[in-house]
Amino acid sequence: MDSATKVSATRSEATVFLVAALVAMYAVSQFLRNSIGVIASDLARELSLSATQTGLLSSAFFLTFATVQVPIGILIDRFGPKRIMLATAVIAVAATAMFAMAPSASLLIAARALMGLGCSTFFMAPLVIYARRFPPQRFAGLTSIQMGGANLGTLAATAPLAASAAAIGWRSSFVIVAALTVAAMLVIMVAVPKDAGSAGKRESWGEALKGVASAAQVPSFWRVFFMHLTTYSCFVSIIGLWGGPWLADVHGADLATKGRILLLGAGAQICGMLLWGATDRFRGSYKKPVLIGGLAVVAMIAVLVFAPLDLSLIPVWFILFGLSVSFTPILTSHGKSLFPPHLTGRGITLMNIGTMGGAFLSQSVTGILIDAMGRSGSGGYAAEGYRLVFAALGGWLLLSLFIYGRAIDPHPNRYAPKA
Repeated sequence: MDSATKVSATRSEATVFLVAALVAMYAVSQFLRNSIGVIASDLARELSLSATQTGLLSSAFFLTFATVQVPIGILIDRFGPKRIMLATAVIAVAATAMFAMAPSASLLIAARALMGLGCSTFFMAPLVIYARRFPPQRFAGLTSIQMGGANLGTLAATAPLAASAAAIGWRSSFVIVAALTVAAMLVIMVAVPKDAGSAGKRESWGEALKGVASAAQVPSFWRVFFMHLTTYSCFVSIIGLWGGPWLADVHGADLATKGRILLLGAGAQICGMLLWGATDRFRGSYKKPVLIGGLAVVAMIAVLVFAPLDLSLIPVWFILFGLSVSFTPILTSHGKSLFPPHLTGRGITLMNIGTMGGAFLSQSVTGILIDAMGRSGSGGYAAEGYRLVFAALGGWLLLSLFIYGRAIDPHPNRYAPKA
């Protein structure tokens, strides 16, 4: 093996290690944000939570996550993604331990809010690292790997969490997650190069804030932002929150059955993300696959509203839903493509405000909608309440697709010369 080949192999190994480390850290965030769905019924019984309180408990993560995205974007551009990611990871560890020990609903909600703050960099910081270290043509593929691989955390929040909660309790399960987060931090320290931060003259705080305003004014920002607002919220409101209670209240599913069915949906989403990302380099458009995927999600949700399924068909629905909603890496790449390099950190964090803020709004509002429809004779939430939730999620997404349809489409292959 000549020296050039050895250098190439070493670089490839370093890239794999880098991506794996960043995926592992983001997987922690995915687990924490989706972990309420499987144990929601247990938490509600133990702490006498209403649907509104359950929605707030889950959505508190997304509220703080979204709230800090603008300062996080500034800090990432100013001090570098590695340093900021490790700083917030300390908060994530403390919040997870606090959640595991919380004796009341108010402290559980506070812990969830701190989790959101702690995990607020686990997706944006890796994207900035990818944007700075790799060519634009590789960004969509790396984003798909980041999102798809990290959704192993989403998988862990389904059947594995259900099994762990049954075996050792949900509190002990979260203590283990806190320990795993510490391990992921140590890997990040080794895997991410020190030069992953910004280069050149450092901006003043005033200039940084002006950059936020500039990022929000790029062409088609708001059209793509509204898609971020509603796309992920459909997934996280169903898989991460109401899917489990719906299976229990409407279809009589037990804890293990809920975990298995939600696992199918989360697993399908991972497969779909990798497929969408792998095909990006062969397309010349961000917008077309987003529109196709978005309309498919609306159609899947409409099935639950207008043609309630038998329990035997529900696993198939969750698989198709997971595949349909997994176009999000393409949407993320579309958002990133709108911004010049010096605004990348602030631009994608602004888009993430839509993603996480939409999750907060949808989970909070849907909890209120379910409570408004009351409870069934068996004591669970009424089937009509769940149908109202599904109708609201589908309607919001359909409106965003209409707004998004006129966005510009600066895909790097769109105007590339053909061989």
